[in-house]
Amino acid sequence: MTSSQKKPSFLRVDGTNIVDGEGNIDVPLADIRTWRTSSRNGFPGHESELRARLLDVLGKEKCDYFFDKFLEYFFMEKDAKFLKSLGLNCVRIPVNHRHFIDDLAPDTIKEEGFKVVDRIVDICAAEGIYTIIDLHTTPGGQNGGWHADSGCNRAHFWEHKDHQDRVIQIWQAIAKHYKGNTWVAGYNKLNEPADPDHVNLQAFYDRIFPAIREIDSDHILFPDGNTYSMDFTAFKKVFPNTVYSIHDYSNMGFPSGVPYTGTPEQNDILQRQYNRKVEFMKEHKTPIWNGEFGPVYASPDEADYEKINQQRYNLLGQQLKIYKQDHISWSIWLYKDIGFQGMTFLSPDSAYIKLLAPFLAKKKRLGIDKWGRDDKHVKDIYAPLIAHFKQEIPEDIQKKRYPQHWGLEGHIHRVVREMLMSEYLSYEFAEYFRGKSFEELDELAASFKLSNCVKREGLNEILRKDAETA
Repeated sequence: MTSSQKKPSFLRVDGTNIVDGEGNIDVPLADIRTWRTSSRNGFPGHESELRARLLDVLGKEKCDYFFDKFLEYFFMEKDAKFLKSLGLNCVRIPVNHRHFIDDLAPDTIKEEGFKVVDRIVDICAAEGIYTIIDLHTTPGGQNGGWHADSGCNRAHFWEHKDHQDRVIQIWQAIAKHYKGNTWVAGYNKLNEPADPDHVNLQAFYDRIFPAIREIDSDHILFPDGNTYSMDFTAFKKVFPNTVYSIHDYSNMGFPSGVPYTGTPEQNDILQRQYNRKVEFMKEHKTPIWNGEFGPVYASPDEADYEKINQQRYNLLGQQLKIYKQDHISWSIWLYKDIGFQGMTFLSPDSAYIKLLAPFLAKKKRLGIDKWGRDDKHVKDIYAPLIAHFKQEIPEDIQKKRYPQHWGLEGHIHRVVREMLMSEYLSYEFAEYFRGKSFEELDELAASFKLSNCVKREGLNEILRKDAETA
């Protein structure tokens, strides 16, 4: 931290606002992905699978070197200065639980796990930017998505107390480490929990809140709602100094959704979607934090990509208008990637994109990232499989699997396209790195430096203007 940057007081909850020690309202705004190394950066499947594949082809020394340099270059002083120039005042840092514990030695906290987080916290603090620490994965997986990095499609976290105990252990270590650090705004304890019984999440919060407060009574806690942070209907109590977090993605911002054209009907859908998610917070008069939202953007190789992206900028703008009415805090997803959603993305001329261009084209054609790609090239392949399931599974059972609103077809695509196919492709991805020297690995990792990235000006201008009126 620079000596000229005054140390702030703790942020805290005051009614429906987040305020500093003098009672001034602070609004967290920007979200980055630092520790996560999955599909937005070209990798298929679960992060732990990819690290294992790269370890196979590179060996431990080179594999560690690549990921260390990747994490270093991904977020540096210039990145924090850029966010500050947009008027953004908070960064959400998603972390993988494996940076703090090993699955085969879970009783020991790895102190080295704090090094990169410390570096980001300090870099942001030097620019007067707060940070929120987000535990993005858990042992067993708090949801069945690839981003929970459990290696499967079932959220075993809710079925095993030991998994839950490990997360409490991690958070107590984090609380001990950052106790007294006023540049850390707070702790986002579980990203997108998905408890199919709708009771286990509340029971876990009843355990983890006091466990953290035993050590750290000052930092704000940011609990997500159930079902990927969209459902608070089973929540009954309000914890002190707590900001409840929704995630507010719109299907109109994704390739598989209906394009956003700004009709009154579409704006009403956005408003009702938001209202449903924040009903608990409004009833109990607590602050609201939208921890994730943001569309997927088309790339120049797609037809009408400029028109598509303008529609998605307009969608984002309309969502920000809704949030402005309630003066809520928000975190856009995300800061930097290879061209899906990022405020910045890797240049097509970077070493990383040049190396992986054939693989990325194949991954796009196969629609591996279901959330961010359509299935137009593979629809005829999956259609018979879906038809087979529908024929053999009674209709009244087809929507039994949680989350029910995904439907049978959605679950098939999630498991087969996003997980099984991705697991096989992780071997192919790793082969692109075989035989690379330390110098070549450094050049690949350096592709993620801000100087080697393109700034998505249409998006950034919207964020800049919104920050000016915050």
